[in-house]
Amino acid sequence: MLAEMRIQGLGVIEDALLELHPGFTVVTGETGAGKTMVVTGLHLLSGGRAEVSKVRVGAGKALVEGRFEGVTGKVALDIVGDAGAEVEDGGGVIALRSVASDGRSRAHLGGRSVPVGVLGDLSEQLLAVHGQNDQLRLLRPAEQRAVIDRFAGDAVAAPLEQYRAVREEWQAVVAELNDRTTRSRELAQQADMLRLGLTEISSVEPTPGEDTELTEQIKRLSAIDELRATATEAHHAVSGAQDGDLEAPGALGLVGEAQRRLAGAEDQVLRDMEPRLAEAAVLLADVGTELGSYLESLEADPARLEQSLARQADLKKLIRKYAADIDGVLAWAEDARERLSTMDTSEEALAELAARRDELAKQLGEHAARLSAARKVAAGELAGEITAELAGLAMGQAQIEVTVGVREVDESDPHALTVDGRKVHAGPDGVDEVELLLRAHKGAPPLPVHKAASGGELSRVMLAIEVVLAHADTVQTLVFDEVDAGVGGRAAVEIGRRLARLATSHQVLVVTHLPQVAAFADRHLVVDKGMSDGITRSGVKVLQQSERVLELARMLAGMDDTETGRAHAEELLAAADADKYSFSRLPRDGRKGSKKKRTK
Repeated sequence: MLAEMRIQGLGVIEDALLELHPGFTVVTGETGAGKTMVVTGLHLLSGGRAEVSKVRVGAGKALVEGRFEGVTGKVALDIVGDAGAEVEDGGGVIALRSVASDGRSRAHLGGRSVPVGVLGDLSEQLLAVHGQNDQLRLLRPAEQRAVIDRFAGDAVAAPLEQYRAVREEWQAVVAELNDRTTRSRELAQQADMLRLGLTEISSVEPTPGEDTELTEQIKRLSAIDELRATATEAHHAVSGAQDGDLEAPGALGLVGEAQRRLAGAEDQVLRDMEPRLAEAAVLLADVGTELGSYLESLEADPARLEQSLARQADLKKLIRKYAADIDGVLAWAEDARERLSTMDTSEEALAELAARRDELAKQLGEHAARLSAARKVAAGELAGEITAELAGLAMGQAQIEVTVGVREVDESDPHALTVDGRKVHAGPDGVDEVELLLRAHKGAPPLPVHKAASGGELSRVMLAIEVVLAHADTVQTLVFDEVDAGVGGRAAVEIGRRLARLATSHQVLVVTHLPQVAAFADRHLVVDKGMSDGITRSGVKVLQQSERVLELARMLAGMDDTETGRAHAEELLAAADADKYSFSRLPRDGRKGSKKKRTK
């Protein structure tokens, strides 16, 4: 979870420390006080786009620092470890993002400088920010399909993985078949050139490293007289003259003489040196033997030298044409054989590819059908859970429908696939098109949610979706930025109740202007704006119980200075506390009788 966050030089906030509750934390404040800077700071901490306009006027840079605790997930820990960052005891990780007034942005994780994208990868595992922009995004068909997939978990993830694997192979075969068909003449010419090269290489039959070995052999054969003289002199120096002349005993004879003298010495120190001379004598004897063998192997062979030079000339022809050395020539030949295997434009080869394409298309259609069936099951469950949530958000007559259909195409579509007798578009996520429909009341036709819902109803629909998905999500910290916009009264109370229930299984941070929502919080933070030396400054402070009463009274139409307003605020807090006590005994997912949480 996000234990605390510090914001400096961001918008109207000069310096503020937010200490967040493990459960439900709410942020309130006057309009223009800087509440949105809290969410902006979270976006920056999540690797979001840095805007110079958000840097406080007069400040050199804006800085956001967050301390996460309980980071134990494998993916999150791998991200931290790969960045070389440190993890404190208990899974503590500190993330930092700074934006300079000149536009430069920097990121740090666990005391190490990291690319901004690393913060984004980590935040995906630790927190999710839901705002009004997210509501608009969820209205897109692709996003609605992603909602079903997240909700369904493994029930959709497994067939989707199988579908994508077959689709990748199917696309490759289709592309290869089209390439061979449309470029048959060009490919035939290229194939002829490759075959000529392979024939030339095969006629020489080079072996790995042969050019290097041959160069060394030619050097030896060309300088055989010089090598023989050098080896002979070295052999005499080690073993002595061939005729046994004592005046030139060689190194081996001299060491032997020294060995005999030390062995008979009266001093133990000298006798102790004799074994070391014995070792040297053995080594010299080995070298002398090897030099003798080398001399015996040296034979002038003009015919062999001529053969080696001719062979070298053949290898050099290949090297000039195909690569820098013989190993490279052999690699070219191997690559040419592989390329030839994909250049067969004969009728038999094309027929074989077409058959493989059709077989893969059949398999892909079967996987697509299974994927669609899994999504339809999940769509029914998702619609039921969202509808149930709406009933608790003062939309008891509303009903959500999630439809799963397909987009029919003609043969001109490069990804056309036949499923159940229809030509459909086989995209990377399947053939399905998902749409979220709302039936506002009984008898009303189902319409796309953005057409059937008012502004307040749309906020409640989106909150219901987010609450349902939160129970199918693995992130621990959920942030809601004024998702209660456009609602009030009874609906506002129900939104607060839902968020409080959600906080029994997640850490929840909410920016709101509704007192009915704020009353349910476990910790209340207020962004307070003031003037100093003609400059607007905002800070954040934690409210005590008596201060919460005044803040709620202010939010209840500015009634913080009246007994009536404070009494109303106290009543609101008491009712919220009673509600929270009633569902604090529910299962950890916060919904009575709810299904087991799905996995992503």
